[in-house]
Amino acid sequence: MPNPEQAPRAWVHTIGRQVGEEVTMHGWLYNKRSSGKVQFLQLRDGTGIVQCVVVKNEVTPEVFALCDSLQQESAISVTGEVRVDSRSPLGYELGARNVVLHHAADDYPISPKEHGVAFLMDHRHLWLRSSRQHAILRIRAGLARACRDFFDSRNFTLLDAPIFTPAACEGTTTLFETDYFGGKAFLSQSGQLYMEAGAMAFGKVYCFGPTFRAEKSKTRRHLTEFWMIEPEVAYFDLEADMDLAEEFVVEIAQRMRREFEPELTLIGRDLAVLDRVRKPLPRIRYDEAIELLRAKGCAVAWGDDFGGDEETLISQEFDRPVIIHRYPIHRKAFYMKQDPADARLALCMDMLASDGYGEIVGGGQREDNLAALERKIAAHGLPKEAFSWYFDLRRYGSVPHAGFGLGLERTLAWICGLHHVRETIPFPRLMDRLSP
Repeated sequence: MPNPEQAPRAWVHTIGRQVGEEVTMHGWLYNKRSSGKVQFLQLRDGTGIVQCVVVKNEVTPEVFALCDSLQQESAISVTGEVRVDSRSPLGYELGARNVVLHHAADDYPISPKEHGVAFLMDHRHLWLRSSRQHAILRIRAGLARACRDFFDSRNFTLLDAPIFTPAACEGTTTLFETDYFGGKAFLSQSGQLYMEAGAMAFGKVYCFGPTFRAEKSKTRRHLTEFWMIEPEVAYFDLEADMDLAEEFVVEIAQRMRREFEPELTLIGRDLAVLDRVRKPLPRIRYDEAIELLRAKGCAVAWGDDFGGDEETLISQEFDRPVIIHRYPIHRKAFYMKQDPADARLALCMDMLASDGYGEIVGGGQREDNLAALERKIAAHGLPKEAFSWYFDLRRYGSVPHAGFGLGLERTLAWICGLHHVRETIPFPRLMDRLSP
């Protein structure tokens, strides 16, 4: 029998290039079935799953007996010939000549039967091996790559924002506080303030990293730790900001539809939803959104914020994401610029995903006047000294500027058609979950 180390290594995703060759594949036993004198082993190697056919009279009795005893997720190497197989979803199979066991996984806890969500979350470190989770997280990796490519191809400069910050960005009630050498520090809610500094230096920048919100929320849309991509552009106003967000979301949605059709199909996504994500995206003012909700029988008053139920009702009126702009200024953060045409409003926008997935983009034009910003900081009860550097951006060469943040996990949930964001990140952090 050939030694696994002597045959060239093959990976599932490129196996079609080695038809007729003798190769070795390393991985784990995903599943198996037996037909008397033939064992069918499904081997996964992280890039895909391939069927390995073990015929009794083509291997030693010891190898055949080993295959018969193998349990799910045992670590194995299979050596054999790559063959075309039109019956296989992959289009190829491996005619096994030898199987080597590296580690026997006895009593693997996640069997093919149904399991409860709590059980699967407790075993998230193993749940990642399932075909569904594998597909979702491959799409996540592709989405992150598409986000970077979008801004890199438009000459944005990537800047890394700090995780430790001295003050709030999105409100003091959702801060995670930590000791910082005897003083107080907070986990970042957003890299936006630092991107504003970057925009004054580089013109157009973005950051992409983890952010933290201590929101006491157990909805299907919320995580306490999530990733955001946040562009910021100098000499940008609200209209330009909405144009950029529209172009960005349309491009990444179409790229995921194009590049990950097999994975999206595997998890049951209705691809027609993504096909409809085309420019132009509808845009409505906050006032129009209020009237739309009232027409649907929703008791909302002007000035109310929109929760998950209201966002779902609004999104149901459109077949693609919708942008809502010019919310009441008292509902927005201190850094939002007041609308010069209506002092009640902020020059801001949110993008709601279709199918009731809620806000995936939030942003707007920033306050670029020093005196106005100082008044807003005081009105929000924030410590002026923590923002001294932020005031400098208005003292030295202040210009109109705007940007937004896109939440990676909620966007991925929408693209994949997932019920809950907990499946969109390898190890989710929720109010009641800090492990594994």
